[in-house]
Amino acid sequence: MRMSFHQSRTPVFILLGTFALGCSSAWAHHPEIDGVAICDDVSGNYRIDWVSEAWEGNGTDPGNDPSRQNDSIDIRMNGLLIANGAYNAPGYMFSGMVDAPADATSVVLSAIAVADWGNGRDGGQKTSITVPIPWEPCDSVAANGRFTGGGHQIRVDGVRVTRGLTLHCDLLLSNNLEVNWQGNKFHMTEHMTTVSCTDDPDIIQEPPPAPIDTLVGVGTGRYNGVDGYTIAFTLVDAGEPGREDKMAILITDGGGNTVLDVPLQLLDGGNLQAHYDQPHK
Repeated sequence: MRMSFHQSRTPVFILLGTFALGCSSAWAHHPEIDGVAICDDVSGNYRIDWVSEAWEGNGTDPGNDPSRQNDSIDIRMNGLLIANGAYNAPGYMFSGMVDAPADATSVVLSAIAVADWGNGRDGGQKTSITVPIPWEPCDSVAANGRFTGGGHQIRVDGVRVTRGLTLHCDLLLSNNLEVNWQGNKFHMTEHMTTVSCTDDPDIIQEPPPAPIDTLVGVGTGRYNGVDGYTIAFTLVDAGEPGREDKMAILITDGGGNTVLDVPLQLLDGGNLQAHYDQPHK
């Protein structure tokens, strides 16, 4: 079911873990797990929604890759087995949900590679993250969202434009947006001027679940170290592994003259990812 600000299930909180991926293997051969505590307005309790996938360290389309195939992945919460699944093409991922323990302030989610990998590499790898559970009563936490992404390019008229970002759906928290192209650099200052986040029911952005799939914002910043420039941008997360994600960028100077214009278009590489945001004041 798609979630929005207007449905009875109120999404609450996400924390993306720092994955203990180890250093000895190539791009795959590691499980990955994300988790989020979500308020279920029907029961009045929190549930833990999770998604597990084979690590894509190079950010590319996994395709038909036996190094990411594993027929037995255990998912554990606080050490207790809650699911077992497989990483199979094309997505090499699976997901589920479980009720949060009563009165818990956090849970530890683990993904363990029980079987060997499809190309014969030994299993046994394990990844764990801690998912906080909000202290507020389940029915009083407002939903919010944020976007992350970066490291890969979009191409406009043969020009390679790279970007890195962490952007929130409000004007309270600090944000980061950096754009680079042909020796030029734009860096947005801490706060946006305007921001709007929406959830289009026709866009399936999971995994992981998030209350938004589109962010439209305006901010100011420095172009090649000089203040007084404005950036307007649109981000669209249309699911994994990012082939359908889109971004638009328009940078202008103080007189309204265009410095960089990237129309809304599919990314040439990389990924834009919508998340639940953390509750804050």
